[in-house]
Amino acid sequence: MILAMVRDIRVILVKLADRLHNMRTLGVMRPEKRRRIARETLEIYAPIANRLGINAIRVELEELGFAALYPLRYRVLEKAVRVARGHRKEVLSKIETAIKRRMHQEGLSGRILSREKHLYSLYCKIRNKALSFDDVYDVYAFRIVVDTVDTCYRALGVMHNLYKPVPGRFKDYIAIPKANGYQSLHTILFGPYGVPIEIQIRTEEMDKVAESGVAAHWLYKSGKQNHDQMQAGAREWLRELLEMQKNAGNSIEFLENVKIDLFPDAVYVFTPAGQIMKLPHGATVVDFAYAVHTDVGNTCVAGKVDRQLVPLRTPLRNGQTVEVMTAEGAHPSPAWLNFVVSAKARSSIRHYQKSLKREEAIDLGRRMLDRALAVFDATADGISEKRLAALLKEYRIPCYEDLLMDVGMGRRLAVLVARALVTAGEDGLSRENDEKTMRPLVIKGTEGMVMHFAKCCRPIPGDPVVGLMTAGRGMVIHTTSCRNLREHRHPPENYIDVQWEPGIEEEYPVEIAVLVADRRGVLATVAAAIGNADSNIENVGMEERDGLTNTLRFTIAVHNRQHLARVMRRVRSIPAVMRISRLRG
Repeated sequence: MILAMVRDIRVILVKLADRLHNMRTLGVMRPEKRRRIARETLEIYAPIANRLGINAIRVELEELGFAALYPLRYRVLEKAVRVARGHRKEVLSKIETAIKRRMHQEGLSGRILSREKHLYSLYCKIRNKALSFDDVYDVYAFRIVVDTVDTCYRALGVMHNLYKPVPGRFKDYIAIPKANGYQSLHTILFGPYGVPIEIQIRTEEMDKVAESGVAAHWLYKSGKQNHDQMQAGAREWLRELLEMQKNAGNSIEFLENVKIDLFPDAVYVFTPAGQIMKLPHGATVVDFAYAVHTDVGNTCVAGKVDRQLVPLRTPLRNGQTVEVMTAEGAHPSPAWLNFVVSAKARSSIRHYQKSLKREEAIDLGRRMLDRALAVFDATADGISEKRLAALLKEYRIPCYEDLLMDVGMGRRLAVLVARALVTAGEDGLSRENDEKTMRPLVIKGTEGMVMHFAKCCRPIPGDPVVGLMTAGRGMVIHTTSCRNLREHRHPPENYIDVQWEPGIEEEYPVEIAVLVADRRGVLATVAAAIGNADSNIENVGMEERDGLTNTLRFTIAVHNRQHLARVMRRVRSIPAVMRISRLRG
């Protein structure tokens, strides 16, 4: 549907009309099907109608969906509104008469309509803000429809003279339209009898656009330029949806991003050049960077808000000027997903992480395949393109890089791929080649997403290690003495001989248990000794044994076995320490 919408926006108009017809005839369906369709309508179709500015369809979809999903709540609220409406008629009539009289005195003409909140809007406000019905319904709303934009602002002045405005409750959607093209002036006034009055002021054309949204392009020929701009805005939104769909890993992730994008409580900020940017409520500097351009978001390293340096996770507020600093070679951090709110930022960060994982998997797969080919006295460069193409066709893989990624991710075994490449067209292998031993794969410890270090045995440089290929995760490194390897039988071809590269500078977590006498300050003494041995403590736990001794469990960071031995010697020299040992799962 999204792809069809991008090609022709009228597709969604037909789809919304079809859904509206379905909702009007929902009563004939089974209750569970009725609820499922109603929930889908409220979560997807009504917000899409809102995003495209088609208010008339949105309101009816929400009312029908509310009645089908929560029939009892709908009936209770409808009855309360019906009762309250009778008490409001006199007040509404007095306020409307006062507005008409003042408009006439100032020489302004226009239609004045009293407006009621529809039931679903009332329900959401009561639920989300924990208000009583009286608090929500005790707002008298009017719409003033005039002929020109100039008259809108003059009418606003008249209203502010008639009743006092509530500070901070004025919104100018004419100068800064909503994302769906909606334009109007909104203000809240202190009315007679102390009741708040909500006033919306707009032109006839704005009123038509508010009801019909992008459909106004086909319904009304006047002011065609404005409608074209609004349709261009809708197309831009659809293009962003298409980009999210390409970046999303699956349909559930895409739907999550669409839902975020469909409920934008907007915040307006400025670029250093003075351009206005619309972002979702709660957006951060990183969201702003991705709104400017995906490449800006991917390489941003710092941000300035109103010329002050701020952390990237800083939420933005209306009217702030935001500047982003980028650095060549910088890349998104997975931690950004914890605070970004815009769908574009989330999908772009996830897409980058997936592409990074792909690159690492291809690199590991290439090294593993080269090692496997060496057994057969062959190299990847020596394989003919014809033989490689035949194998890719047999495996139904589009390109060589995808084959390498499959090897690196453990979905295909390097030795079997190497055998297929070398022996294509042959019946078998000579015993001489079968008995050759493979050179161990050298690991650097920085392979990232496609190489993991087992938490059961926590290998560190200097430990004898073995790689275990796991489909989808890549390679998991265990110590050769790991209990999990002995207890769980894996096929021999899943094991890869590996060895550490000399001179690794990375730090690795390892667990140690220290048996100590129960004395005051012994934990602090042991911790200080670990720190003095240039090791960082990542976690600590303690268990009491017999009232005389305690066992302290530390997770510490070390460079290699020599560094660990140095730490253990330093701790063992403490008089209160009775025994120290390395834990292996």
